[in-house]
Order: sequence, then C-alpha cells, then structure tokens
Amino acid sequence: MDKTHSRERGAAPAEEPMPVVLAGARGHGRWHLDNIRRLTAEGKVRLAGVCDLRPLTAQELGDGLGEPEQSADLAGLVTRTGARIAVISTPIHTHADLALAAAERGAHLLLEKPPTPSYAEFTRMVEGLRGYGAACQIGFQSLGSHALPAIRKLVSDGRVGAVRGIGAAGAWARDEDYYTRAPWAGHRTLDGRDVVDGVLTNPLAHAVATALWLGGADRAEDVTGIELELYRANAIEADDTSCVRIRTAGGTAVAAAVTLCAEEPGEPYVTVHGDRGRITFWYKLDRVRVEPDGAPPETTDHARTDLLDNLVAHLRHGTELLVPPDRTGAFMRVVEAVRTAPAPVPLPADAWRTEPGAGVAPRAAKRRVVPGIDRLVTAGAERLALYSELRAPWAAPPAEVPHP
Repeated sequence: MDKTHSRERGAAPAEEPMPVVLAGARGHGRWHLDNIRRLTAEGKVRLAGVCDLRPLTAQELGDGLGEPEQSADLAGLVTRTGARIAVISTPIHTHADLALAAAERGAHLLLEKPPTPSYAEFTRMVEGLRGYGAACQIGFQSLGSHALPAIRKLVSDGRVGAVRGIGAAGAWARDEDYYTRAPWAGHRTLDGRDVVDGVLTNPLAHAVATALWLGGADRAEDVTGIELELYRANAIEADDTSCVRIRTAGGTAVAAAVTLCAEEPGEPYVTVHGDRGRITFWYKLDRVRVEPDGAPPETTDHARTDLLDNLVAHLRHGTELLVPPDRTGAFMRVVEAVRTAPAPVPLPADAWRTEPGAGVAPRAAKRRVVPGIDRLVTAGAERLALYSELRAPWAAPPAEVPHP
C-alpha cells in the first residue's frame, strides 16, 4: 500500500467527532469502552467499530455509543469505517501486528501497555508506524498525571535536595483465577510466541514506567544496567513477586519492588528520595506528598489528562503526545530483561499460604499470600534494594542482565 496515503491524517474538521475503533472490548477493554463513551458525550469522538472475537451484546455495549460495526478483523474494520484512531486493548503478543495493520490502513493508535513483549517487536513496530506516518500513544495512563510536572518542579526548586534515587512499590493481590481468565495470562510464552505477562511488565508496569519517568530515564538509551529478581508463588509460568534495579545514564538508581501476593493490598506509589527529604506519588490517585527535612509535609491532589483525549488533541491541533513510543524505550529494556532472564524461581511451599480471594460462591476464589512481602516491598522502595539484599529467606542473589 502507498505509504503516502496517510489519508490526510488528523484532517477531519474540528466540529466532527473523530471516528474510533476499539480492539479488545472485554476485560480491561471495558474501561476503554467507558472512556470512549465519555468522550463521545463531549463530542470529541464516536465509536465507529468494535473488534472482538465475539460481538458485544447490546447490554455489554451500553448506551450512548450508537450501533458501531462489529468484526473480528481489525484491518477490514478500520478500512470500512474510515477510523482515524484504533484503540488496541488485546493480548500483549498481538499488539505489534494489530498496531501495524491498523496504521497501514490510516489509523493512529492508542496502544495498551506493555507495547510489545520483546524489544525486537517494539523496534519492528515503531519503525513500521514511522513508515506509515501514524501517531501512537502508549497506554501508561499515569504519565498523563499533572502531578508529574509538579514533582519535577519541586525537585528543580530544591525542595528535597539532590535526588539520590527513585523507588517504586506495588503490593497488590490477585486471585488464582486471575491466571485462568485468558489463555495467555501468567505466561512467558504461548505457542512459541513471547507474552511476558509478569508483575513487573503488566499489572504493575505503571510503577516501573512512572519511576523511570521521574528519574529522567524513560528512553532506551537512558538505561545502562539492570539487576533483576523474579519469583512466583502461584502455579504460573511468569513472575508474581519481583524486583528490579535500573542503572541510568544520569547516575540515578531506579528500583521497583512489586507483588501480586500482598498480605494487605494497598495503593502503589513512587518515591523520589532526596538528600534533604522525599516526594511520594500515589499514581493511581494523582496524589503527591512532599516531606522536606525540617518542615511539615504537604499533600496535594492533581488532575490528569486522558491519553485518548490527548491523542485527539494531537491530531487536531498538534498538541504534543504525552506517551509516544520512544518515551517508553527504557521500560521496554526492562521488559526485554524479564523476557531473557531465567524462569522465575518458584517460592517454597512454606513461603506462601492460601487465603480466601475476592470471588463469591459458587466460585469460592482463593489467592496466594507471601507472608512478610508487604514489608519487603516497602523496604525495597525505601532502600532501593533487591529482595536478596533485604535478606528475604527465599531470595537468591540478583541476576545482572546483559545490556543490549
């Protein structure tokens, strides 16, 4: 297809809602469906099509979205509907092919995180999108928070002194049936294809990506080394309890300690450690607390720019994209490190216990809990340390991942 076709990308009149197709409308895709509904009510977009293996029922589609065309063929759907934007919320290992298929037919992209399961796929996708002239926004919603520039200003103003490191902590819980919800869930590979559905790369990927952004190290070239520890309490292939420490070209250490086996699940956060205080960012809440040494703490709440809204503004008015692919290159280095690392170490049977999960009868869900993990996650983010350095009884020495 002629790559000059760009179809006057972004040339739709401002008064007309921009046509959007959604690929993957169940699971996390339901959030995107509701977000499209909100932007439809504001007159910014209209849902032209839904791509899913099974068509949505009228009840699943809900009100306010009209009667979009439904098809399991994304490329054909984009062509027939003339969609200007494709929102892709499908299994990780399908991202690159679907993104390129939509872009080839004239659509710009909002692509869920992680962008791809390998750095090679990421490079292939980015180069292809550039060739098609397609704009792409990666779905790290936390990077749309207005708290981020506010934190950068606090740092530049010297409120907490010189930054000595960035720590991220995520203590979540997932029932065992979280890993049976889809054929790819909890897998490193599936049918010979990389998936890399681990806790660092998918459920708590925002913790890693946000920490890298705050460390000024979000591009691939910003990463100079990665230390990694991957563990699992659940009977899965991927990791559910892990930590990583990233060395950056600017000299700032970025560390993340995360788990899906928390004793008491809490809000994930990122902490900027200064030599005269700290700044903590609860990224799902858009909440910031600055604690300068010798002064009372201050807490502020911030607004957030929606990434699909930002993509529409980029296409209409040239507004800068908040999360273009190149600003996720460092995160993709972490994904690649997880992909190429040895298989996660299964925790011994005495290192975890089973508790009732969030499900209700007749499902009676269960979840696995690692005693002491909440404390370890907190300490990892505080001390920029790995589990082995914190002397977790089940932790092995860290693996140094070769830098690509």
